[in-house]
Amino acid sequence: MKNGDKIKIFLVDDDAMFLKSLEIEFIHHTDFSVETFATGELCLEHLSTSPDIIILDYHLNGIDKNAMNGIETLDKIKASYPDMPVVMLSAQDKIDVAISCMHHRAFDYVVKSETAFMRLQKNITAFFHYEKIEKELNWYMARM
Repeated sequence: MKNGDKIKIFLVDDDAMFLKSLEIEFIHHTDFSVETFATGELCLEHLSTSPDIIILDYHLNGIDKNAMNGIETLDKIKASYPDMPVVMLSAQDKIDVAISCMHHRAFDYVVKSETAFMRLQKNITAFFHYEKIEKELNWYMARM
């Protein structure tokens, strides 16, 4: 993200209703640029447009049983863009699922619920706040 540009997020979920409601929340309550995708494959095809952060569903096989799941998509994203922040999203409130996502280098894991949008918004804000602090620290350390 360049200074002054909108944060560009990709929302990736095979649940069309949840995806649309999340898109509407982001459009109405943030100043983010939002692109939505129903499969991991579609998300990967558009990575060259340089999203700042990706919110990715864990399962992703509701439309096509042969589609990549969220972990496979996450691994492919990280193989090409290792520093890309990806927040995994799932209806499963299971610690082993969250640990698996973190093991595959997800930035965070959010359970789909009534508060998912607020948690995602806080995650995005926190990520860019920490990124800014890290850049400032690196700038300072380079001058010492």
